[in-house]
Amino acid sequence: MPTDRRRGWVVTLVITLVAGLVRFWDLGRATDEGTPVFDEKHYVPQAWQMLRNGGYEDNPGYELVAHPPVGKQMIAIGEWLLGYTPWGWRIMAALFGTLMVLLIIRIARRMTRSTLLGAVAGVLLICDGLSHVQSRVGMLDIFQALFLLAAFSCLLVDRDQVRERLWQVCSDGRLDPSTWGPRLGFRWWRLGAGLMLGLACGVKWNGIYYIMAFGLLSVIWDALARRAAGVRRPWRAALVRDTAPALWALVGLPLLVYFATWSGWFASETATDRHAVLLNDDVGMNGLPDALRSLLYYQLNVLDFHTHLTTPSTPHPWESKPWAWPMGMRPMLYYYEGGMPGCGRNSCVQATMLIGTPAMWWLALPVAAWSVWRAVFRLDWRYAAVLVGYGAGYLPWFTNLSRQMYYFYATPLVPFLVLGIVLVLGHVLGSAEDHFERRKTGLLAVSLYIGLVVANFAWLWPILNGDPITHEQWQAELWLPSWR
Repeated sequence: MPTDRRRGWVVTLVITLVAGLVRFWDLGRATDEGTPVFDEKHYVPQAWQMLRNGGYEDNPGYELVAHPPVGKQMIAIGEWLLGYTPWGWRIMAALFGTLMVLLIIRIARRMTRSTLLGAVAGVLLICDGLSHVQSRVGMLDIFQALFLLAAFSCLLVDRDQVRERLWQVCSDGRLDPSTWGPRLGFRWWRLGAGLMLGLACGVKWNGIYYIMAFGLLSVIWDALARRAAGVRRPWRAALVRDTAPALWALVGLPLLVYFATWSGWFASETATDRHAVLLNDDVGMNGLPDALRSLLYYQLNVLDFHTHLTTPSTPHPWESKPWAWPMGMRPMLYYYEGGMPGCGRNSCVQATMLIGTPAMWWLALPVAAWSVWRAVFRLDWRYAAVLVGYGAGYLPWFTNLSRQMYYFYATPLVPFLVLGIVLVLGHVLGSAEDHFERRKTGLLAVSLYIGLVVANFAWLWPILNGDPITHEQWQAELWLPSWR
């Protein structure tokens, strides 16, 4: 790790403060005459209902309750603090979006061993349009994105801690002479990753793909650490010594946490499908407690809803499929109001559009290709880790292409895109051993790129925040035909 610990935290906190100012700025703007916009119309009233009931929803007309409770409970905290107002239903999303910047700085600093590159990661995440907009609406995806990023950060710390323990064992001459090597002791950070993964699944079910991806990644890291320590059969050792604890921490614990997030539902008498066993003869799953059977029946109804949420003959005008996400080719219009004053003219446009900053997103495919090359041919574990995080949030969507899909599903991809770009910028910057002129040239190139991203974000600012603009500026903001 870098030795400038104090400076590292000063840089982290200053950039996080800037992120807070950007995320919270005029947070209550862009509403439908004071009411929620787009999918806020689902989650905001559901969160208010949870607040009224004590943590659960009880409207049987909401078999549209299509997601677990954690994200809506987060929105409900803001509504409890500030009431049923735009600030109330958006403040927790803004807080989570700000905390993501703090996390990405610390993660990038740990992966690159550079406070400078950690700061670059923070600036890039601040300036990403998709993350910015999702941090300013009462929807669920930003909560899941933070929990997933926190799980990833816990696994990174766990990786370093495991290697430190093995190094200490080797230094002390205590390396287990057996084929398997030493036991690694209790791993609190991996337990923390499991907790975060359980909360991520408590927001949306697709967190389960990260459980599988991060669990596999953790065991592979253990095997590589054992090999570096000189264990004779590291892969078999990881299978014997590390797989069972990993299954508990990264599969068993998330499952327990997931069911714990339904505690309000279990404690209620009127929650949706709470007594489905008594009202339906076809619940099945005999032998389980009635409450658990009812919950599983409820979950199967939700699964059926998602399975049959297919694209009709006349699809949603802003629907997009996953092949359009890496470069943000099909953004989403959350809010639009025309013919209003406020831009110096009598007729202005006020719009909020979900757009990933092109200066970042249009590099997604080249960065992915470079990452694959580095991971496969240079065995760079950092690029491999980023690819695992990105792939877990992206590739599963190709398994059911007939399903309705939208660009905001790409929210968890943003931090891994940022990390991939930062790793590439680290190569551009050069290492400390490079010639002074080489470092200066690299720093100039990195600075110019950051300036381009900031300028691009500033250009998009009006349509990311619903500021009044002229019709001519609105047209100028829509760069591509697919943005219209």
